[in-house]
Amino acid sequence: MFTLLTRQPCEQAGLKALSRTPAIIALVVLILSVVVLVTITLIQFHQKEVLLPGLKYGIVLDAGSSRTTVYVYQWPAEKENNTGVVSQTFKCSVKGSGISSYGKNPQDVPKAFEDCMQKVQGQIPAHLHRSTRIYLGATAGMRLLSPLEAFEFATLEIKERFGLQMLMSDFLAKRAGPWVESPGQTEMVPLAFSLVSFPPPVQKNLWHMWVHPNGVETTGALDLGGASTQISFAAGDKVGLNSSHIMKVSLYGYVYSLYTHSFQCYGRNEAEKRFLAILLQDSPTKTNLINPCYPRNYLTTFTGGYIFDSLCTADLRPVSYNPEDIITVGGTGDPSLCREKVASLFDFTACRDQEACSFDGVYQPKVKGTFVAFAGFYYTASAFNLSGSFSLSAFNSSSWDFCSESWSQLPLLLPRFDEVYARSYCFSAHYIYHLLVNGYRFTEETWPQIYFKKEVGNSSIAWSLGYMLSLTNQIPAESPLIRLPMDPPAFVGTLAFFTAVALLCLAFLVYLCASSGKQRRSQHAFDHTVDSE
Repeated sequence: MFTLLTRQPCEQAGLKALSRTPAIIALVVLILSVVVLVTITLIQFHQKEVLLPGLKYGIVLDAGSSRTTVYVYQWPAEKENNTGVVSQTFKCSVKGSGISSYGKNPQDVPKAFEDCMQKVQGQIPAHLHRSTRIYLGATAGMRLLSPLEAFEFATLEIKERFGLQMLMSDFLAKRAGPWVESPGQTEMVPLAFSLVSFPPPVQKNLWHMWVHPNGVETTGALDLGGASTQISFAAGDKVGLNSSHIMKVSLYGYVYSLYTHSFQCYGRNEAEKRFLAILLQDSPTKTNLINPCYPRNYLTTFTGGYIFDSLCTADLRPVSYNPEDIITVGGTGDPSLCREKVASLFDFTACRDQEACSFDGVYQPKVKGTFVAFAGFYYTASAFNLSGSFSLSAFNSSSWDFCSESWSQLPLLLPRFDEVYARSYCFSAHYIYHLLVNGYRFTEETWPQIYFKKEVGNSSIAWSLGYMLSLTNQIPAESPLIRLPMDPPAFVGTLAFFTAVALLCLAFLVYLCASSGKQRRSQHAFDHTVDSE
């Protein structure tokens, strides 16, 4: 009886030790700390916000033979498989003639560019000015400069940045490759990139990821500039890659086998000069000539320098050439004779009946797929009220009717009348016919697959678009930004604090339990001694 009475108070004392206020508080704090740790961890990693890196911008100065155009492009900074999904946001035509005309007076360049560059600055957010890249793409017009002029001009551009260092001071002109690019590849490769960009062969799926849509078809590109003309299209995988005109191009992570070629001196302006030079060779007098491609009753004059001061006509210069000679040209408006004479600009016999050949003996596989014809192609067709897709017979009929009109009727037929262009539309039409039909070998069946366009969406169709596309492959992509509910230092600090509190509480409770156990063992020994007595 004595033993039972003495053991019960000891057990109650041990229980009281565990139920003391500090133990309860420590247990509550431990539970709360664990809850806080789990909660903030789940929130930090499951409630994070993914922020896209925004837009990147690029500026391309399209230094053509007849004019300079400034394009501003933008694309999502994260890109798609190393290639930016590029779109045009701004376009400005520089006043005056092309950059190549400033070869002897480069000091006049800054004033010409001033208006456009000031507008460009307003198109790009101020905080992106220093990271925006500016590229000069010099095309065939620059290649027609003499070596000395080209050197002086390139030196000026590199050292003085075209004299625009004040206007472009906010733009840190970082370059991937040469600043002035003027080899033939400048137009060829960008056209190769352009041909799969109408629209880009990628689209976003339900998860906002860029994917390659099923059944996507590439679009060929036909460009007719002032000094050169280019063709590019997907030639398929079966063509021989040993040809210098076939290249493998990676775009949006997909590889294409492309045929592309640039014909120098076959641009519309240079071709017309060569045509006038040929007519002059056949003329009985060297100061008067008849041009069947100019409108009936049209009369104009040229200097010898206008026709022959070009690398494209140098081999056609008369022995007694004088650049100051005045040459009178009269138009007869004869479409049949015009077509016949224009054929002399091409050497169709050099192919020797080879199927994979265009003209002048240049290799070309058979054209396939749809094409977009822009620049000079579009403007010529537009003069005949033609655009988009139409038949070859419609083109011939419209051009024949136009070429049969007298000069006095043309202001009534053209929405915008300009003498220099109006007198040459007939030549351009027959030139395009020979280039596309006898040169590139489009037929009555495949001609409707050519779409004569100026723009697709809100973007002008030009080699500069493909140029910018190719350059985005060299500009590093930016990773998406991740915004967490808590800043990493604050999260780590909070995690460490509540972990420390939980460990301290746990250690304190373990200490209390250990103390309670020790007290119970002491009480048990005391009880055992009493029982023995």
